[in-house]
Amino acid sequence: MPGLQDKVVILTGAGGSIGGAMAEFLAAEKARLVLVDLHEPVEVLDCVRQNGSEAIAVVADVSDPASTDEMARQAVSSFGRIDGLINNAAYYRSASQSRFDEIDVEEWDRCFQVNVRGAWLCARAVFAQMRAQSSGKIVNIGSNTPYKGVGGLAHYVASKAAVIGLTRALAREAGEFGICVNALCPDFIPHDGGDLDERQGEMNRRVLSQRCLPRTQQAQDITGVLRLLLGPDSDFVTGQSILVNGGAYFH
Repeated sequence: MPGLQDKVVILTGAGGSIGGAMAEFLAAEKARLVLVDLHEPVEVLDCVRQNGSEAIAVVADVSDPASTDEMARQAVSSFGRIDGLINNAAYYRSASQSRFDEIDVEEWDRCFQVNVRGAWLCARAVFAQMRAQSSGKIVNIGSNTPYKGVGGLAHYVASKAAVIGLTRALAREAGEFGICVNALCPDFIPHDGGDLDERQGEMNRRVLSQRCLPRTQQAQDITGVLRLLLGPDSDFVTGQSILVNGGAYFH
């Protein structure tokens, strides 16, 4: 399978555990990376550079248009092009688990600002460069939760359902310019930090009972699909949602 060597890839949410795993994988593929987060992802940046990959860090709020425009500008200024965008930044770790009628309105809005508006703004920011190149790959990180209808996280589930719809709409509009837009949808992946920590054990046990492959999902389980969606083997694949879940849900 063709690799990603020298591809310029923007990765949002690079400082998190899943973002860090994706960055490490992309560095091993020798991609050139733009690592984006609310705070400079120093450890991830160091790891990527130690693996011999070129990388820069950009501090940005994906829900702010000035930040996302600057993100794209720095990518082009540093590397001359943008081959891929991974919309991985998400409001999840701080999400409260509550019945839908008990979710705070401000928290609901923040979830959509990051997960939906953020993905749209980042795609909008890179579009001009990708259109000029007549090529580009946008990978929106979705979730299995809209397909399962998970309770207790209605704001997160609804936002990820919107990401699926956004993916399809962007694919329709960007295809004529040679740009592919797809969604990569992981199942529950335990992580360090955040308000969900104390509930992760129970959540993982429940999900394990649903899987054909009964083990805990790891961030590394999505990297093979990520390679496919960023590389040339998916040049005729767009508007799709690929679920990586050990057979917990069939789609």
